[in-house]
Amino acid sequence: MGKGKLSLWQEIDRVLISREEIAARLEDLAGAIASELAGGELLVIGVLKGAVIFLADLVRKLPFPVEIDFLAVSSYGKSSVSSGVVRITKDLDYDITGKRILLVEDIVDTGLTLNYLLGHLKSRQPQLLKVCVLLDKPERRKVPVQVDYVGFTIPDEFVVGYGLDYAGRYRNLPDICVLKREVYQAPRA
Repeated sequence: MGKGKLSLWQEIDRVLISREEIAARLEDLAGAIASELAGGELLVIGVLKGAVIFLADLVRKLPFPVEIDFLAVSSYGKSSVSSGVVRITKDLDYDITGKRILLVEDIVDTGLTLNYLLGHLKSRQPQLLKVCVLLDKPERRKVPVQVDYVGFTIPDEFVVGYGLDYAGRYRNLPDICVLKREVYQAPRA
């Protein structure tokens, strides 16, 4: 590492959920999903980029074949709060009409993004649409959304790691961590 550069860990306040806790919870989630959704084709849709690590670990634990597709949305940009305006930047490659869908998202806080995505997907008439989120932050909810599988319910903290980012950084951390406030509240050049 070059002189004067901070490591990602120096910008972390604390680990909120350890990699061991994540691994154990993935087993539980995969078991619940398998018991409810086994017995037919399942298309797992990940919301890029935040859900990619969670989705990869989750689908490897499912005991039946799945197909995978991705959506990409933008609502945060380089901010620490959602703008509330959601736009799809990458749509699905598959036609989901009549298919069984599991939507995998990294975090639900205000519910605005998830609510938009659910409306978008339901308009395509899937047979079944279930939602699995790694993190649920109910204190921030602005619109009600139905989540079928929740990894962890967390307090209103700004978290990064295990796929979650701030301004494109920290996704590679193996734990879910609370970012130091001065990092995301600092004026950006």
